[in-house]
Amino acid sequence: MNLNENVVKAYLTKKGIEYREHGNELIAHCCFNDCDTDSKGREAHLYIEKNEGLYDCKKCGSKGNFVTLQKHFGDYKIKSKVSPRKTDFDQELVEQCHEALPQRIREYLNGRGIKDEVIGEHKLGYGTFYRSKWITIPVRDNEGEYAYFKLRQDPEQGSDKRLYPKGEAQLFNRSQLLSEAQTIYLTEGELDTLTLLALGEVAVSGTAGAATFKESWVEEIPKTKELVICYDRDEAGENGANRVAEMLFKAGHQKVSIATLPEVVGEHGDVTDFLTKHGGSIEQIKELAKPYPERIDTSQFSPMSQAELLDVLDLTIKHDVQNKLATFLCELSAYTDSAQFNISYNAPSSTGKSFIPTEIARLFPKEDVIEIAYCSPTAFFHDTGEYDKEKNQHVVDLSRKILIFLDQPHNDLLTRLRPLLSHDQKEIILKITDKNQKSGLRTKTILLRGYPSVIFCTAGLNIDEQEATRFLLLSPEVKQEKIRQGIESAIRREADRDEYLQWLESHPGRKSLKLRLEAIKQEQVGDIKIANYKKLEKRFLSNHKLLKPRHQRDIKRLVSIVKAFAVLNVWWRDSDGEGIVATDEDVESAFTLWDIISESQELNLPPYVHDLYKDVILPAWKKKNHNRSNFEAVTGLLGLSRQEVLGKHYEVYGRMMSSFMLGKQILPMLETAGLIIQEQDPGDKRKLLVFPTEMMGKKNSSNEGGVDEDDF
Repeated sequence: MNLNENVVKAYLTKKGIEYREHGNELIAHCCFNDCDTDSKGREAHLYIEKNEGLYDCKKCGSKGNFVTLQKHFGDYKIKSKVSPRKTDFDQELVEQCHEALPQRIREYLNGRGIKDEVIGEHKLGYGTFYRSKWITIPVRDNEGEYAYFKLRQDPEQGSDKRLYPKGEAQLFNRSQLLSEAQTIYLTEGELDTLTLLALGEVAVSGTAGAATFKESWVEEIPKTKELVICYDRDEAGENGANRVAEMLFKAGHQKVSIATLPEVVGEHGDVTDFLTKHGGSIEQIKELAKPYPERIDTSQFSPMSQAELLDVLDLTIKHDVQNKLATFLCELSAYTDSAQFNISYNAPSSTGKSFIPTEIARLFPKEDVIEIAYCSPTAFFHDTGEYDKEKNQHVVDLSRKILIFLDQPHNDLLTRLRPLLSHDQKEIILKITDKNQKSGLRTKTILLRGYPSVIFCTAGLNIDEQEATRFLLLSPEVKQEKIRQGIESAIRREADRDEYLQWLESHPGRKSLKLRLEAIKQEQVGDIKIANYKKLEKRFLSNHKLLKPRHQRDIKRLVSIVKAFAVLNVWWRDSDGEGIVATDEDVESAFTLWDIISESQELNLPPYVHDLYKDVILPAWKKKNHNRSNFEAVTGLLGLSRQEVLGKHYEVYGRMMSSFMLGKQILPMLETAGLIIQEQDPGDKRKLLVFPTEMMGKKNSSNEGGVDEDDF
């Protein structure tokens, strides 16, 4: 197999295999066995021939060629046994068409800035296909083999474009991606690419027009390169350029710009027109190129404290200090590489559990927020994913996204998302069955990619333990003062919505925070390190004398909160070249929040349930057993009936609770957490009485017995 050496290099780079060059060979660590686990320095044993792809490990004896290397990594596609329609396309046809290139076509190409040496190097030719005359542009596949002709109609006959034979879209001139040039131009067509090549620049283009640019191509482009997108001056070109720029930016490319051609080229004008007809130059194209996205001037920002952040959040969310701070940090963590964490809001209806996350999400760029009311697994993967025809799979890319479920998702969806919620792997393959009207049930492959920040909002209080350990459990406050201020805010908003929105969006603090989040997104923060991690470790362990398995996940959430605080002030954090370094201040801020919200996390309880225990059950029990020292020895401590609990709940919260919710959800959760026990009522065996475990057997400090007044 005769390969271009860049094909072999590109494949090794794509697979993350580092190599060094020695003559006609590439030397790398053996990827077949553990031959090089004990190798030191530049020592390596796998030798790969550049042009043939033949390899030989001098230690374990593994030998093969480029095809067997691809098979080892699972990349080689076995061709179908069904013979495709035969064509006469081969190397010989490429040469024949090149030899047949008429002088007038050569002059036409020269007029487009394509020099004879470029014509010869890329074997441009001329031939008859589909009963018409065409300029032939040979296109190679990712293995360096000729795949097909991209046909451009003879300019005297028309301007059509076709492929011969048919084939998948390819990246034209991909072999130069690994050249030493620091700038790569992305053009809309092959002739534009050839024009730039004639000027000594490195350029590539897709073979299927402005609307098609594959994710796999993005992965081939080194992130160290400066990328300039030069598409045609029309709507398709503008949309295509923005699409490609967004793909590159999401993939971590920091040096992306779009060159918008000047009006002088006219509608549908291309980079070749600018360079050949209007006297343009490469320097002018660089001047026209604007960074994508347009960079925000970060000098306008200053370090932001918790108090300043809470002042902005308080504009629309009253009280709920810890809830809104934790939710903001959760959504902000989406802009990290792998420090995202998840939140589950569990509380009864009408308590505002979905209001906090959705209101905070309005501060973030709209395109990064996905809000879903209800969704089945199949619908979720189809609606949020894109079909990759080449790999026959749906790709669901949730990298740096904020995913908010406004109600408990389908149980099957929740189950399938568990590996993603746990951050087990950045790419997960799932198999789902999909009902097709013609073919019945069919299995589909889903590639789930990236770590989003996920927030669930549900009225259900029962939590599966597998979900509970993957989330911070939060509940909105239900205090009277918060409800009162919420009513006042709602009246103002609904009385004149336009005036309210104008006031809100013009608020300096809110405007600055929204712009700050856009700027943070542009930073594409990678790794975040904690300078004084020993301090964090010591403090966490000192707070947890008895360690539980769930603490292994709790510490990850605490670390994520530390990192989110660092991201909020990213421009004032040291950088080590790959990411930023969180400070002691970030650690202290995280512990200030964690110390408040961790109590209910320890018990695997939503704060609403834990607060109900502290505000309703415990006070009601103490009151019932107050001043009973004379009877306690005879009757023992008295338990609470469920009616008494419901009555106290109404007294504290001003609203009724269903006996079903109390008996089937709340009391079992409190019992599992070890906060209460339930025993049969001696007077009526059909009823259960509630006893707080922390008070059972507790003796009064005074000799006379009873309960201290300090308990009230």
